[in-house]
Amino acid sequence: MLKQQQRSLRLRLLAVTLAWTLLSVALAGWGIQRLFRQHILSQLQSELNIHLDQLTAALQVDEQGQVSLANQPTDPRFSHPFSGLYWQISVPGEAARFAQLMRSRSLWDAHLLDRVSGLKPGHDVVAQVPGPGGKPLRMRLRVVRPAEGPLDTLVLSVAADEALWAEPVSHFDRMLAVALGILALGMAAAAWMLVSFGLRPLARLRERLVALREGRADRIEGGFPMEVQPLVEDFNLVLSRNTESLERARMQAGNLAHALKTPLAVMANAARADDPALPRLVTEQVEAARRQVDYHLARARAAAAVRVTGLRSPILPLLQGLVRVMDRVHAERGLVYDLSGVSGDLAFRGEAQDFQEILGNVLDNAGKWARRQVRVTARRQDGALSIWVEDDGPGLSPERAEMVFERGRRADERMPGSGLGLGIVRDLADLYGGWARIEAGDLGGARVVITLPAA
Repeated sequence: MLKQQQRSLRLRLLAVTLAWTLLSVALAGWGIQRLFRQHILSQLQSELNIHLDQLTAALQVDEQGQVSLANQPTDPRFSHPFSGLYWQISVPGEAARFAQLMRSRSLWDAHLLDRVSGLKPGHDVVAQVPGPGGKPLRMRLRVVRPAEGPLDTLVLSVAADEALWAEPVSHFDRMLAVALGILALGMAAAAWMLVSFGLRPLARLRERLVALREGRADRIEGGFPMEVQPLVEDFNLVLSRNTESLERARMQAGNLAHALKTPLAVMANAARADDPALPRLVTEQVEAARRQVDYHLARARAAAAVRVTGLRSPILPLLQGLVRVMDRVHAERGLVYDLSGVSGDLAFRGEAQDFQEILGNVLDNAGKWARRQVRVTARRQDGALSIWVEDDGPGLSPERAEMVFERGRRADERMPGSGLGLGIVRDLADLYGGWARIEAGDLGGARVVITLPAA
């Protein structure tokens, strides 16, 4: 079960989507929380700076060193005890200790600090210090030099309770967590619906495959998305080819059975009649049966070779070998086989045996009818290999030219042969996606034109 889940495309997509969603939401929440925290702190610092500016503007020192304020800071929280917002005016003493001169009513009987280091005139200092009741405070201090009076330096400080910004941040964090949680759930639901909707074509494809397996359909029908449609078309092409191969195999088996039935029946009848010519008859019929078997084996081998990729058979060496055989077969006639029109770089995309089977039959047939010459020409055009085999014999009429491609039919019954040669040529050419025909040649006789796939 676990292994099936690991192989599930749906679960894999959901896992990746949810992981990225959670990571994105977490990073967004962290970034938003930090931005809000910095915003609140910036507002607090700005507010403390405003109060410190007001305190500095209202500060007065007379010639006797008496410190007073022209007007009190306007924020009412300075008037309420322990309200969380405080101000204080001090004089630095020994070891940076501060002697308190004035303070806000909100401090009551407390004070803000005993000492702070690093104070310089003209520069504000921000510090975190304990306040009334031990609560942490965020404080801003400023050193000023009075223009009159005996006091050289005064320290003005304004402080606010950390809770003034911590509580809004905490409240915002809770609201942000709820909002991002809802967003994450919504994105997870959207991801589930997206994956379910996106994989729905695969579910339909599975239904079509089930119908195909159960025999309720012979191909995958229906439209699919552009990412899936090429797969469906290729699969249908494979199904079509398998169906064609099965039909071809059935037809060949039937043809072979029919072809063998006649020789077997002849031999059986002769054996029952005690015919004295039985040995000769058996020899003839066995030869006929052998030719039929060879014919169907050649078709089966070619059908298998068509499915094999990467086949390459140079044709010139094969033709030269066939011409040497033809020279011996028709030695008494002194025929000339001209291969000057065949280039050495031409190659057939298929089995060498099939090429020899095709051209061997054509050359043999041309040799039977030629008077003195057989000429072979080959060239490559439009990705195909075109071969012309012509002789200087009597030629054929268009009707007889088409008839000789039928199995068992011969142009002249007086000529030796089985009538299978040119039938094999056309069948093998068809299996390789080519064709064969007979037309009038330039030498005065017939010209066999064969088209095969080029390597």
